[in-house]
Amino acid sequence: MRGPAVSRRGFAAGAALLALLPAAAGAAPKPRSGARAEQWRAAMENGFALNDGTGLYREYAPAAATDAKYATEWPFSQAHIAYLDLAMTDAAAARRHGAALARVRAAEELYWSDTSASGQGGYLSRVVPPLGPGDDLYYDDNEWVGLAQVQHYRFFRTPESLAHARAVFELIRSGWSEDPRLPFPGGVRWTQKADNGDRNTVSNMPAAQLGIRLYQITGERAYLDDALRYYRWTNAVLQRPDGLYHDHVKVDGTIEKTVWTYNQGVPIAVNALLWRVTGEDQYLKEAKRIATASRDRFPLAQLDRQPPPFNAIYFKNLLLLDGVSHTREHVPAMRDYADHMWRNRRDTATGLCRPRDGRAELIDTAAMVQIEAVLGWAPENWTALY
Repeated sequence: MRGPAVSRRGFAAGAALLALLPAAAGAAPKPRSGARAEQWRAAMENGFALNDGTGLYREYAPAAATDAKYATEWPFSQAHIAYLDLAMTDAAAARRHGAALARVRAAEELYWSDTSASGQGGYLSRVVPPLGPGDDLYYDDNEWVGLAQVQHYRFFRTPESLAHARAVFELIRSGWSEDPRLPFPGGVRWTQKADNGDRNTVSNMPAAQLGIRLYQITGERAYLDDALRYYRWTNAVLQRPDGLYHDHVKVDGTIEKTVWTYNQGVPIAVNALLWRVTGEDQYLKEAKRIATASRDRFPLAQLDRQPPPFNAIYFKNLLLLDGVSHTREHVPAMRDYADHMWRNRRDTATGLCRPRDGRAELIDTAAMVQIEAVLGWAPENWTALY
């Protein structure tokens, strides 16, 4: 399933499509967000790009002799999505970032293996041979890439994007637990590692989101049916009475109860999208209930204790809800967080997102590119996120 890079012809067609979108027609990116997105992006390139012809990045800065040469899949995917979000700001941004987006899309396929422990192809946690060892497969890693492929397809209409998203969903289907002996049978596993049978909010709700998106694109009912299966299992096993979600259930039935921001953001969007495809008001009501509980749980001081990529996913999915609801309810909190990170968590020497301790990480700066880029989108385009 290793796919080609986005062709020049395909990219040009995408840019032409963007020119017809409302964002290009009547709304320029917010100047502050656009400038900051570019500065975060430049810092990401200066700090992590290897410039060795692969399009890949290192994971940490400064690099250490013991580091793997190339970043693992999850951080790389977020750099990929950073360029996708930048390119989708408007037609001018699509032209400006088109070559870089094509580069990271091609590099993404360096993680692809045509087979895995389930028999389906997927993106491995490390670059595959000959550049790397390949290593284990994580279903959530693949779901973020699948959602990026859907987002790319919805704007650029490139057939390979849809093909990649379909392939990822086949992998997800193969990850559904069929063991009736497990506590809470069912659920998509987090990883194919033999010694880890966790089933997580993050391996099931993004799977549901991808299924709904594929249903919207193709009209194939099986995608929606599977999305509902993942959604209902997660609600039954991992949702709290207040609407928020625990992290995962272990093979012995123990619930790991950490409440992460991204595990709230994705279910909010899943409910919003279910409302759009079914017209059933219960889903929009539930999206808003989870959003309210999340806002109460995560004021700025609490957001700062969460990883930046978790917060990027959280806020972008809140914007999707705002797009569906025709409001801008969550923009102020997202801007406050972006301002806080710019003032307090940006290294003035390198421009990178500064960690609380240790070295800077690719994924954190990529997350800030995403946040600032999407703050520059026109509100009418928020429903295209993920």
